[in-house]
Amino acid sequence: MTAFIALLRAVNVGGTGKLPMGELVAMCEALGHGQVKTWIASGNVVFTSDQDAAAVKAGLEAALLAWAGKPIAVMVRTADEMRAVLEASPFADQPGNRTVAIFLDEAPGELDGLRNRVDEEIRPGVREIHVHYPGGMGQSKLVIPAAKAGTARNMNTVAKLVEMAAAIS
Repeated sequence: MTAFIALLRAVNVGGTGKLPMGELVAMCEALGHGQVKTWIASGNVVFTSDQDAAAVKAGLEAALLAWAGKPIAVMVRTADEMRAVLEASPFADQPGNRTVAIFLDEAPGELDGLRNRVDEEIRPGVREIHVHYPGGMGQSKLVIPAAKAGTARNMNTVAKLVEMAAAIS
Protein backbone atom coordinates (compact mmCIF):
# COMPACT_ATOMS: atom_id res chain seq x y z
CA MET A 1 0.00 0.00 0.00
CA THR A 2 1.23 3.45 -0.92
CA ALA A 3 0.32 6.64 0.92
CA PHE A 4 -1.10 9.24 -1.47
CA ILE A 5 -2.10 12.87 -1.21
CA ALA A 6 -4.78 14.15 -3.56
CA LEU A 7 -5.35 17.87 -4.08
CA LEU A 8 -8.63 18.91 -5.67
CA ARG A 9 -8.70 22.02 -7.81
CA ALA A 10 -11.24 24.81 -7.16
CA VAL A 11 -13.18 23.08 -4.41
CA ASN A 12 -14.76 25.09 -1.59
CA VAL A 13 -13.01 28.27 -2.74
CA GLY A 14 -14.87 31.53 -3.34
CA GLY A 15 -18.29 29.93 -2.95
CA THR A 16 -17.88 27.50 -5.83
CA GLY A 17 -17.67 23.74 -5.96
CA LYS A 18 -19.01 23.02 -2.45
CA LEU A 19 -17.90 19.52 -1.55
CA PRO A 20 -18.40 18.35 2.03
CA MET A 21 -15.25 16.59 3.20
CA GLY A 22 -17.40 13.69 4.44
CA GLU A 23 -18.46 13.15 0.81
CA LEU A 24 -14.83 13.16 -0.29
CA VAL A 25 -13.94 10.58 2.35
CA ALA A 26 -16.86 8.40 1.22
CA MET A 27 -15.75 8.69 -2.44
CA CYS A 28 -12.21 7.64 -1.56
CA GLU A 29 -13.42 4.70 0.53
CA ALA A 30 -15.80 3.60 -2.25
CA LEU A 31 -12.79 3.56 -4.60
CA GLY A 32 -11.06 1.12 -2.25
CA HIS A 33 -8.67 3.56 -0.59
CA GLY A 34 -7.88 3.13 3.10
CA GLN A 35 -7.02 5.30 6.09
CA VAL A 36 -8.72 8.28 4.43
CA LYS A 37 -8.23 11.64 6.15
CA THR A 38 -9.01 15.15 4.93
CA TRP A 39 -7.31 18.39 5.91
CA ILE A 40 -9.31 21.61 6.04
CA ALA A 41 -12.28 21.98 3.74
CA SER A 42 -10.41 22.86 0.57
CA GLY A 43 -9.96 19.50 -1.10
CA ASN A 44 -6.93 17.92 0.57
CA VAL A 45 -7.14 14.19 1.19
CA VAL A 46 -4.58 11.65 2.37
CA PHE A 47 -5.09 7.89 2.02
CA THR A 48 -3.47 4.56 1.21
CA SER A 49 -4.06 2.59 -1.96
CA ASP A 50 -2.70 -0.42 -3.81
CA GLN A 51 -3.35 1.39 -7.12
CA ASP A 52 -0.78 3.47 -8.98
CA ALA A 53 -1.02 7.27 -9.12
CA ALA A 54 -2.63 7.32 -12.57
CA ALA A 55 -5.40 4.95 -11.47
CA VAL A 56 -5.94 6.92 -8.25
CA LYS A 57 -6.26 10.17 -10.25
CA ALA A 58 -8.59 8.65 -12.85
CA GLY A 59 -10.82 7.08 -10.22
CA LEU A 60 -11.14 10.25 -8.16
CA GLU A 61 -11.78 12.45 -11.20
CA ALA A 62 -14.49 10.05 -12.44
CA ALA A 63 -16.16 9.96 -9.00
CA LEU A 64 -16.02 13.75 -8.74
CA LEU A 65 -17.46 14.16 -12.25
CA ALA A 66 -20.37 11.89 -11.30
CA TRP A 67 -20.91 13.84 -8.07
CA ALA A 68 -20.55 17.39 -9.43
CA GLY A 69 -21.70 16.92 -13.01
CA LYS A 70 -18.59 18.74 -14.19
CA PRO A 71 -14.88 17.91 -14.23
CA ILE A 72 -12.85 18.59 -11.10
CA ALA A 73 -9.11 18.26 -11.60
CA VAL A 74 -7.13 16.25 -9.06
CA MET A 75 -3.37 16.44 -8.57
CA VAL A 76 -1.97 13.27 -6.99
CA ARG A 77 1.37 12.80 -5.24
CA THR A 78 2.81 9.96 -3.24
CA ALA A 79 3.88 10.77 0.30
CA ASP A 80 7.52 10.69 -0.85
CA GLU A 81 6.82 13.04 -3.77
CA MET A 82 5.04 15.51 -1.49
CA ARG A 83 7.89 15.38 1.02
CA ALA A 84 10.31 16.11 -1.85
CA VAL A 85 8.25 19.17 -2.84
CA LEU A 86 8.44 20.47 0.72
CA GLU A 87 12.18 19.80 0.98
CA ALA A 88 12.89 21.36 -2.43
CA SER A 89 11.11 24.62 -1.68
CA PRO A 90 13.51 27.39 -2.74
CA PHE A 91 11.78 29.68 -0.23
CA ALA A 92 12.12 27.56 2.91
CA ASP A 93 13.48 30.59 4.78
CA GLN A 94 10.22 32.50 4.19
CA PRO A 95 6.94 32.18 6.14
CA GLY A 96 4.97 29.10 5.05
CA ASN A 97 1.82 31.14 4.53
CA ARG A 98 3.65 33.38 2.02
CA THR A 99 5.08 30.57 -0.11
CA VAL A 100 3.14 28.13 -2.25
CA ALA A 101 3.59 25.19 -4.52
CA ILE A 102 1.29 25.21 -7.52
CA PHE A 103 0.81 21.52 -8.29
CA LEU A 104 0.57 20.46 -11.93
CA ASP A 105 0.17 17.16 -13.76
CA GLU A 106 3.37 17.73 -15.76
CA ALA A 107 6.61 19.67 -15.53
CA PRO A 108 5.93 23.41 -15.76
CA GLY A 109 8.38 24.07 -18.60
CA GLU A 110 9.08 27.70 -19.41
CA LEU A 111 7.24 30.21 -17.27
CA ASP A 112 6.31 32.49 -20.15
CA GLY A 113 3.65 35.15 -20.14
CA LEU A 114 3.87 36.23 -16.49
CA ARG A 115 1.76 39.34 -15.89
CA ASN A 116 1.38 41.84 -13.07
CA ARG A 117 4.54 40.69 -11.31
CA VAL A 118 5.71 43.06 -8.61
CA ASP A 119 7.97 41.47 -5.98
CA GLU A 120 6.91 37.83 -6.24
CA GLU A 121 9.64 35.24 -6.72
CA ILE A 122 8.93 32.24 -8.96
CA ARG A 123 10.88 29.01 -9.47
CA PRO A 124 9.91 25.90 -11.45
CA GLY A 125 9.92 22.54 -9.70
CA VAL A 126 9.50 18.96 -10.89
CA ARG A 127 5.70 19.07 -11.42
CA GLU A 128 5.04 22.25 -9.54
CA ILE A 129 5.79 25.95 -9.53
CA HIS A 130 7.14 27.47 -6.32
CA VAL A 131 6.07 31.04 -5.61
CA HIS A 132 6.96 33.43 -2.80
CA TYR A 133 4.40 36.18 -2.26
CA PRO A 134 6.09 38.73 0.05
CA GLY A 135 2.86 40.73 0.40
CA GLY A 136 0.61 37.66 0.57
CA MET A 137 -1.09 35.70 -2.19
CA GLY A 138 -4.43 37.42 -1.59
CA GLN A 139 -2.93 40.83 -2.34
CA SER A 140 -0.97 39.76 -5.41
CA LYS A 141 -2.21 40.36 -8.96
CA LEU A 142 0.39 37.98 -10.42
CA VAL A 143 -0.85 35.86 -13.32
CA ILE A 144 1.08 32.67 -14.13
CA PRO A 145 -0.39 31.15 -17.31
CA ALA A 146 1.36 27.80 -16.71
CA ALA A 147 -0.53 27.50 -13.41
CA LYS A 148 -3.99 27.64 -14.99
CA ALA A 149 -4.58 23.88 -14.78
CA GLY A 150 -2.94 23.48 -11.39
CA THR A 151 -3.86 23.97 -7.77
CA ALA A 152 -1.90 25.87 -5.14
CA ARG A 153 -1.18 24.96 -1.53
CA ASN A 154 0.87 27.01 0.88
CA MET A 155 3.86 25.41 2.54
CA ASN A 156 2.10 25.18 5.90
CA THR A 157 -0.55 22.99 4.27
CA VAL A 158 2.07 20.98 2.37
CA ALA A 159 3.93 20.34 5.64
CA LYS A 160 0.74 19.20 7.37
CA LEU A 161 -0.14 16.85 4.48
CA VAL A 162 3.39 15.38 4.59
CA GLU A 163 2.97 14.79 8.32
CA MET A 164 -0.45 13.16 7.84
CA ALA A 165 0.84 10.91 5.05
CA ALA A 166 3.81 9.84 7.17
CA ALA A 167 1.41 8.80 9.92
CA ILE A 168 -0.42 6.34 7.63
CA SER A 169 2.57 5.01 5.66
